Amino acid sequence: MHRCITMFLLLFGLMAQAQEIVRGVVVEAATGTPLPGVNVVVQGTTRGTATDFDGNFAIEAAQGETLVISYIGFKTQQVPVTGQPMNIALEEDSGLLDEVVVIGYGTVKKEEATDAVDVVSTEDFNQGPIVSAQQLIQGKVAGVSITTGSGAPGEGSNVLIRGISSLSLNSNPLFVVDGVPLNDGGVGGSRNPLNLINPNDIESMSVLKDASATSIYGSRAANGVILITTKKGKAGELKLNYSGITSVYEPVNKVDVLTADEFRNVVNTYGNDDDIARLGTASTDWQDLIYNSAFGGDHTLSAQGGIFNIPFRASAGYTDQEGILRGDKLERVTGSFNLRPRLLNDDLLLEFNARVSRTDNTFANREAIGSANAFDPTQSVYDVNSPYYAFTDANGTDFGYTSYLNAAGTQQLNLAPTNPIALLDLVKDQATVDRFVGNFKVDYSLPWVEGLTATVNAGYDYSSSEGFSQTQPNIPTPSIGFDGRRNDYTQEAINKLFDAYVTYNNDFGNNNLEATAGYSYQQFEFDNFSRSEERILNADGSLNEEASINQEFIDKSRNVLLSYFGRVKYDINNKYIIKASLRADASSKLNPEDRWGYFPSVAAAWNIHNEGFMSGGFFDQLKLRLGYGEVGNVNGLGDYNFLTRYVGSTNTAQYQFGTQFYNTYRPEPINEDLKWEVGSTWNAGLDFAILNSRVNGSVNAYLKKTNDLIANTIVDPFTNFGNVIPANIGDMENKGVEVELGVTAVETENFSWTINYNVAFNDNTITRLPDTQDVGGISGGVGNTIQRHQEGISPFSYFVYKQIYDEDGNPIEGAVADINGDGQINTDDRYFYKDPYADIIMGLSTSINWNNWDFQAVSRANIGNYAYNNVASTSAINNVFQNDILTNTHSEILTTEFQQFTEVNLISDYYIENASFFRLDNVTLGYTLQEGFFGNPLRIYGAANNLLVISNYSGLDPEITGGIDNNFYPRPRVFVLGLNLNF
Repeated sequence: MHRCITMFLLLFGLMAQAQEIVRGVVVEAATGTPLPGVNVVVQGTTRGTATDFDGNFAIEAAQGETLVISYIGFKTQQVPVTGQPMNIALEEDSGLLDEVVVIGYGTVKKEEATDAVDVVSTEDFNQGPIVSAQQLIQGKVAGVSITTGSGAPGEGSNVLIRGISSLSLNSNPLFVVDGVPLNDGGVGGSRNPLNLINPNDIESMSVLKDASATSIYGSRAANGVILITTKKGKAGELKLNYSGITSVYEPVNKVDVLTADEFRNVVNTYGNDDDIARLGTASTDWQDLIYNSAFGGDHTLSAQGGIFNIPFRASAGYTDQEGILRGDKLERVTGSFNLRPRLLNDDLLLEFNARVSRTDNTFANREAIGSANAFDPTQSVYDVNSPYYAFTDANGTDFGYTSYLNAAGTQQLNLAPTNPIALLDLVKDQATVDRFVGNFKVDYSLPWVEGLTATVNAGYDYSSSEGFSQTQPNIPTPSIGFDGRRNDYTQEAINKLFDAYVTYNNDFGNNNLEATAGYSYQQFEFDNFSRSEERILNADGSLNEEASINQEFIDKSRNVLLSYFGRVKYDINNKYIIKASLRADASSKLNPEDRWGYFPSVAAAWNIHNEGFMSGGFFDQLKLRLGYGEVGNVNGLGDYNFLTRYVGSTNTAQYQFGTQFYNTYRPEPINEDLKWEVGSTWNAGLDFAILNSRVNGSVNAYLKKTNDLIANTIVDPFTNFGNVIPANIGDMENKGVEVELGVTAVETENFSWTINYNVAFNDNTITRLPDTQDVGGISGGVGNTIQRHQEGISPFSYFVYKQIYDEDGNPIEGAVADINGDGQINTDDRYFYKDPYADIIMGLSTSINWNNWDFQAVSRANIGNYAYNNVASTSAINNVFQNDILTNTHSEILTTEFQQFTEVNLISDYYIENASFFRLDNVTLGYTLQEGFFGNPLRIYGAANNLLVISNYSGLDPEITGGIDNNFYPRPRVFVLGLNLNF
């Protein structure tokens, strides 16, 4: 009996020891700030907990066991249990931050990723005067081409991931901000829909490139997905940050038109007496007059910390940026707020994100660019004999804008270029855009099933814009009796989102299972209104009501996307990873019978470096990936193409009954058989790291096929309400290879040097298209195009005549090759020659840190892209003298000496130029005063953007969206002085 009691007491003591409550606190080593939500797990068991708002935790553990303390962004610690309270300080691990990838409806460690996904975070973003989010990652990701539309402030960008994937629909990726997919429609009066986000508020951008990664977003992910994660608050003491820059923008290049002296020489050589008499006495560089130095500033103040131990972050920003085109300006105010409380013993996470912006745009009249290239350089800006009043000088003399006038001197001649200064002075174009994007997300770890989390995410994206364009009565115009024009417009766009899904994540020994299933509903509403008024006066000054215009346009639409999705990932011993997903989408843009689309994906990865035979080997990481997925596309398609729609006529197209005129309504063409464009992608990848991960990179090879491309096709007469309708008539193929390489060349206590390089090769071919599509409208003549879609050819390829040259290599006017050998030159002799998209795109960046100094340089290169120089192609001697007007032209005329403007000359391959380029995007040099502001770090830096472009292209800029160079708004060179302060 005594022996039994002794054994019972011993067993009871052991059990008591196993159930001891261990308490502790986890803080950030650098600041001592408590860290909430830190994972605390007893090693080798499923026992675990998380720290509360104050960093405290309590867990059952026995002496001798080990606690594993882990938190995203910090180094994991293993701490033995001693029976004493624990004080644990975690050190930040920036390397680990890069390993956590935000994906659709979740996150994944990069080591466990099976897809082609790239992450660019704050420390790797491009620097300088950046207004929109796209510019942060320009040149940073292999296979991603980002081209700003022009040099205007806040201008939008054309973003292509692995080339274009549609002939007529939107080819830009889906942008998702904190879980809210943005609408794919533009915002009236806005230069760029992403201008709503202050770039200083962005933490990271994840680029999902292959279909196995994007298929979880289904039909909206046909062109890839870019997930924008904004900065979040951390509990602890209040921290403030100020970031500000001041910028100067300088014009760099001008179009090479004839100078005043060159122009006089051409007129005196080829013109008649009347032409010579029209020459003026001035020497005016019109481009110098419309472009000027511009200034800008960007300021952001942010605060983060804890409100009653609830993590929050708030920011306010102000941007004021002028354009180099006189009068162009963007002014923006932004605000953001994030709140992330944890409740119910940290089982419930609430997240609230809200961001607002107001953007005031003043648009300079870009018609002045073309007019400055064409206006007679021998004329002065103002003329006392002009009827178009400009100003009165100190002597009381009235001056008007110089114009080419009729014989009576009362009206501008028809087809004469308008004085570019008048276009800038007398056309006022302004818009105000308000936008709100917010979401409320709830994550609840269900206590009755270990590893099961339910998530609900409700999002709201609202934009409202109003603007006007007003032309003053005194603008030079051939319109008799013109008394001014005004267009007013408003637009409201609403994007509502509701997501609900559950995620199961649990370990089974050394294996891990993660499964997600959910539902998504997204509704888009648009309400557009515009009113146009143009006043025409009779000779007696009364209103000519018949010739005047006063009309309104109302366009309201709505479309809905209903979805179900699921994903399963199984990780076997962190070696073999298998993932599969399926999304079902129904879009109201399509007819009910073809409305549902099903988009599956499957992927696998093998972490070779975790195999036993690789232990202690050369590779720190070696992972092989293979994936396949399908996605759909109706982005950019009209809302009701399968229904009969009626459009009202304008006031200038009325039908007369008796003495009355009535507006009519005509039916639009319909296609009841429209269905999804469907893209399928195979992707094979290899990730590697060596030398303690100082050298790392990835290689991806892909093959993407898009079927049932939507493009315009001709239908038989009397079978529809028009002879052209959109239809599923084509297929396309993209294939390529991407390589990314990162090298830490030097890393010591006081000095580090990193180099990042990426290169992508892409080939794009139309594989099925029964109807050729002429696209790429150009200036010169009427209805001319320079590009064509055709089966077996790259999309947007140039379709031109083959120029013949003399023995000295000079083009012979009107001499082109008779391609088909029929003895005559016509459109049958045109052939395909090059396309505007680069075969190879590259990015190269380097960063150096030495003590308190930091240096960064970012560059890009495109190889194999060709541009059509439409400014030069319209140059001919006879163009200078047409319509009793002297018109300036491109200096190319001095080389070609082409006498006549003809379609053959206009569409010659002589004007298709190799536009390959190397561009030095940014150079930044900074210095940090560690105790510069009352003991707080202060960083001062200088930067220059668009420093250097190397190219053989003769035009203004080799980087032209779509490849047709015609009156391009030039990109400026920018010099920046910046300040960043933490306190």
